[in-house]
Amino acid sequence: QVQLVESGGGSVQAGGSLRLSCGASGYTYSSYCVGWFREAPGKEREGVATIDRDGRPSYADSVKGRFTVSQDNAKTSLYLQMNNLKPEDTAMYYCAADPWPIYCAADYSPRLAYRGRGTQVTVSS
Repeated sequence: QVQLVESGGGSVQAGGSLRLSCGASGYTYSSYCVGWFREAPGKEREGVATIDRDGRPSYADSVKGRFTVSQDNAKTSLYLQMNNLKPEDTAMYYCAADPWPIYCAADYSPRLAYRGRGTQVTVSS
């Protein structure tokens, strides 16, 4: 059974940084589309970033140049480095994965088949 567990969330001031991590069990990331999406109160889920099977990243326009998605060499962990955080980045962040997505890009990450329970990120101005 696929299980995803996020960690690394917290509270920071605007301009600060956080690094989210996601550990997987039940499979290895190497054959999956993996990524992150977020959900804020009163807002729709928003895709943040993905990495496809070939290691190509995809980012939402709202985070390009500030966030970096990556995997460890063993492809058992997924990361999201978030720099220059803004108050509008405040949300619950979820790790997600899918072996056979319709396509693999940031905007599709909320629809990937498996997801974790999320980690809260709060950015104050």
